[in-house]
Amino acid sequence: MKTGHEHSQGRRDFIKQSLVTGAIVTSFDPAKPILNEISVLGQNEPKIPWYRTVTRWGQVNITERDPERYDIEWWRGQWKRTETKGVVINAGGIVAYYPTKIPFHKEARYLRGRDLFGELCKAAHEDGIAVFARMDSNRAHQEFYDQYPGWFSVDREGKPYKAGELYLSCINSPYYDAHIPSILTEIATLYKPEGFTDNSWSGLTRDSICYCNYCQKSFRAKTGNELPAAKNWNDNVYRQWIKWNYGRRLEIWDLNNQTTKAAGGPDCTWAGMNSGSIRGQGLYFRDYKEICKRADILMLDDQTRSNDGGFQHNAQTGNLIHGLLGWDKLVPESMAMYQNGGGTNFRLASKVQPEARMWMFNGFAGGIQPWWHHVSAFHEDKRMHSTAAPVMKWHKDNEQYLINRTPVANIGVVWSQENTDFFGRDSANELVEQPWRGMTNALMRARIPYLPVHIDHIERDAPNLKLLILPNIGSMSNEQVNAVKKFVSNGGKVIATGETSLYDEWGDRRDDFALADIFGAHFLDEGSKPESKVAGNAYHTYLRLGKDVGKRHKILEGFEETEIIPFGGWLRQLKVESGAQVPLTYIPQFPVYPPETAWMRDPVTNVPGIIVRDRVVFMPADIDRQYAVNNLPDHGNLIENIVRWMMVDDISLEVEGAGLIDVHVYHQPGRLVMHVVNLTSAATWRAPLEEFISVGPFTIKVRLPQRVNGRRVELHVSNQRVSSQVSKGWVSFTLKSVTDHELVVIS
Repeated sequence: MKTGHEHSQGRRDFIKQSLVTGAIVTSFDPAKPILNEISVLGQNEPKIPWYRTVTRWGQVNITERDPERYDIEWWRGQWKRTETKGVVINAGGIVAYYPTKIPFHKEARYLRGRDLFGELCKAAHEDGIAVFARMDSNRAHQEFYDQYPGWFSVDREGKPYKAGELYLSCINSPYYDAHIPSILTEIATLYKPEGFTDNSWSGLTRDSICYCNYCQKSFRAKTGNELPAAKNWNDNVYRQWIKWNYGRRLEIWDLNNQTTKAAGGPDCTWAGMNSGSIRGQGLYFRDYKEICKRADILMLDDQTRSNDGGFQHNAQTGNLIHGLLGWDKLVPESMAMYQNGGGTNFRLASKVQPEARMWMFNGFAGGIQPWWHHVSAFHEDKRMHSTAAPVMKWHKDNEQYLINRTPVANIGVVWSQENTDFFGRDSANELVEQPWRGMTNALMRARIPYLPVHIDHIERDAPNLKLLILPNIGSMSNEQVNAVKKFVSNGGKVIATGETSLYDEWGDRRDDFALADIFGAHFLDEGSKPESKVAGNAYHTYLRLGKDVGKRHKILEGFEETEIIPFGGWLRQLKVESGAQVPLTYIPQFPVYPPETAWMRDPVTNVPGIIVRDRVVFMPADIDRQYAVNNLPDHGNLIENIVRWMMVDDISLEVEGAGLIDVHVYHQPGRLVMHVVNLTSAATWRAPLEEFISVGPFTIKVRLPQRVNGRRVELHVSNQRVSSQVSKGWVSFTLKSVTDHELVVIS
């Protein structure tokens, strides 16, 4: 084991040795840069950087075996067949796919002197294709660890963290401060890729605490504390550790961008890689809001749907990211052509083509750009090679409608990464993701347009919103609470559910809801234990549909033939202010078996399930979560009723017709662009999708913005024009059928 002095001297020697790469000359002359052709609009127009123009991507994730069998000419043909404008090529990190001079940057096992990255980079540039050099930078082999053991993550006993035979590097060590920058500099200097992306850039996850000397020193300098002994969300030191880790990842983001732009030019961006899951982002300490402030382009690693999330998750993710990044930037997404999702991961087998293509279509609906992805350059299952081409060609033909547009929606569904971290903690799926999923699925099912809104952007987005929905946003700072109150005082409307605002930004419970004054309800400490807890279908509870002054509230329309609806979720006893309406109340659990005992012991209580005031609806009953868990139409219909009652005539889209469809509307100068994605299938909630089932007809009405007359309605999947009627600022038309998706352009 090296001493501290030896570590310090070793680091200086390593950096000195690595900096030699800065003087390396290019090993080949790339073809005329693609930017010269695509980045100039006119002589007097400003240059558009390449990362604003490359809208279709491809990737072969190279295995160590591939250097001896990579058929570059065949894959060049695939680039052409798929209308690819940018490729992601493995360069370095765990292993190098080029002859590297960086110490301990191990070359791929079967590289054997070949410059595979250089050959592919040259081929791409000759074909006018942009190159993202792919890194994988958080692991190393035994010989690297033996030389610099202090650069690697260790547990509290000093045992190194490993992934298989590889050692996990420490985010605070010279591995990230010197080793990775030296590789980036070498690659940028030698090959001039347009940019860099990195599959594993953010180090250890939240599940592991590193106790190496670098972490101890850095954390002590930042906070004045020693590293936390263990995970404890109630410990202030552990919370500081969480924040400190987030900050370090942003430092890495900035350092890597400084490095690549210094070596490769001002547009040589380092784009990392990010998840489509907020919980996943938190697990890796990636602050989505702050990353999007820095990002030139957002490379998204969200390859497939889950059975819970469905295809609609992809469009939702695109909308969420664009809400942070802006709608003028691009969000390419790695889209697997191999079989994964739904619990499977067969990397060398073809994904069922309808499944892969539907994921791509739904991504387009949310503003995501396609990026086909294969593992290995050699496949015995060649069916995967024909999946992407038809979709990519359609994307090319319709690209003008798929970027640089503004969503048309005046309902914001609020989300917060801090809520996921500090309220959700280790139960984020149950406490945060399920309420969000249930609420957004209900809106999608009802064909009600909405946008994800980051909680810190409420004031920014308020002028365009009529309604805010807060699905169990338990953790809120005082500033965030005040933003919601200001929204209401300015005439906005709010729906909140569950425990929204009951906890501060650290997840500590307040004495009362911070939004109690607008909810018209107060937390009762003696009712702090949930009346019941989610446990699948085992919890036999209901909600009673009540009456106010002899009649039911309008949110209960459609339930005329029942006095109860199923519940099964969480609920607290609350104190309700006078003047507030309570249209649903709780019926406690009673036996479900044997059947002779299945009768209500307490058929009527005063425990509120929903509380209604002017412009505010508070749902202490977690109906949104229950809709995500059980998918019961009663819950979805109730959420739809509440939203439509609150919005009155302010929803700008009406769609009539049978089937589960996901509809998104955007505005471009002089026209509206509408995506209709057909989610109706035998695989709606379970992958893989193997057969499309056509649905329709649909009668569609859309409110027209200024300078869109609505006289022309074109369908860009079925390639036809349909007749339309314009009346009182609305356009209406009929969509006879949708098989997989349809793109409607209204001008």
